[in-house]
Amino acid sequence: MSQRRAGLIQLQVNGVRYDAKGSFSYNLGRPIREAIVGADGVHGYKETPQVAFIEGEITDRGDLDVTKLVGLTGATVTLELGNGKVITIRDGWYAGEGTGNTEEANIGVRFEGAGGEEIT
Repeated sequence: MSQRRAGLIQLQVNGVRYDAKGSFSYNLGRPIREAIVGADGVHGYKETPQVAFIEGEITDRGDLDVTKLVGLTGATVTLELGNGKVITIRDGWYAGEGTGNTEEANIGVRFEGAGGEEIT
């Protein structure tokens, strides 16, 4: 049986759908583990936090308020993937530059938060 694994996606911020474009990336913000190595061998590992994020590009449209977009805080951001998973960041903020491009009408977006979750 074949299944769709990638392709169609949908981005929503506080319930408002944005025109997602191209490839998005995400990170759930789980700690990074790094080995602690001594002269006598591996002693264990340390964990350092990392930020959860959803990042990609959206298509600009006439009713898109870029000033409001780049000022977002306390937002719920969801990215629905082609395989049916939903990545969610709660109490997130806009962390991108807000730079637009006129050739393709695209705006790079990055939303960050203290943690993310994956719903399957």
